[in-house]
Amino acid sequence: MHTFLIELVTCLNTLNELIFSPLDGVIEKLPIAEWLADAIIDSLHMLPFLFIIFVVIELVEYFYSNKMNNLAKFSSKAGPFVGSLAASFPQCGFSVIASTLYTKRLITKGTLIAVYLSTSDEAIPVILSEPTKIYLVVPLLITKIVIALVAGYLIDFIIDYKHKLTKEEADKASAEILEETQEGCCHHHVNKPRKRDLLLHPLEHTVNVFVFILIITIALNYFIHRIGGEENLGQYMLGNSVFQPIITAIAGLIPNCAISIAITLLYLKGAIGFGSVISGLCSSAGLGILVLFKKNTSLKDTFKILLLLLIISMFSGILIQAVYN
Repeated sequence: MHTFLIELVTCLNTLNELIFSPLDGVIEKLPIAEWLADAIIDSLHMLPFLFIIFVVIELVEYFYSNKMNNLAKFSSKAGPFVGSLAASFPQCGFSVIASTLYTKRLITKGTLIAVYLSTSDEAIPVILSEPTKIYLVVPLLITKIVIALVAGYLIDFIIDYKHKLTKEEADKASAEILEETQEGCCHHHVNKPRKRDLLLHPLEHTVNVFVFILIITIALNYFIHRIGGEENLGQYMLGNSVFQPIITAIAGLIPNCAISIAITLLYLKGAIGFGSVISGLCSSAGLGILVLFKKNTSLKDTFKILLLLLIISMFSGILIQAVYN
């Protein structure tokens, strides 16, 4: 399966190069700086991969969205395990659903944190859109899942706040969630999928992510140009410093996919280390954070969850960086 995937990606990459080769020549001849031309070319080459990846993600969401609410059934013991595995799949809907389930007290705090830590927002699609970097996906996913599992179970063991709902209360809360329309990125429905979104949402999402990638790549290439090359990035980005994973963890809390894209691109360019990309992507829970602020009745509890998420992300990043160094 792994060999087949590599061969498929290699074929797609070859086809991609053939399609964009004439356009690359035109862009290179434009009266613009080399770093700007490279940024435009690199971003354009990601487009087909991004669209294919988002179509696959949309298909999975369409056929399995109704099963997302089943996380509540595993809330007692297997919640962090099921939550961390499910959330590792690159889609924003699960963190939204998990936040809603938590506000109804259908899942534990540990399960919610496990989902947040395991979610990677747009990181995986961005890495997959660069065929030469695909080998980074597995270690990144495994590391985040392990962190999510350990943190989730520790939180449930130490801070088991869960209000014990009666069967009637739980059934009523579940019915309310099923009636509500949960919106993910681009305002698409994550729990009530529509057939029209199978192509429209991936197309819209591809355009949005491409714009973010283009802007971030242009800014990053300009910065690299100004400092004299990628080899000098480390000294400007606090390389090997304890502050790097702290900064990325804080940045990751911003509920916008542009942040996870920026963190991922910085990692792919070698500007930040593995510990820093892990800390930034662990704290990047996407739209789930906004849903928690909107629906959680206790603002104090919401801030406690954010603080836990931030501390775990920082600690994990610093620990990984120390081991790598």
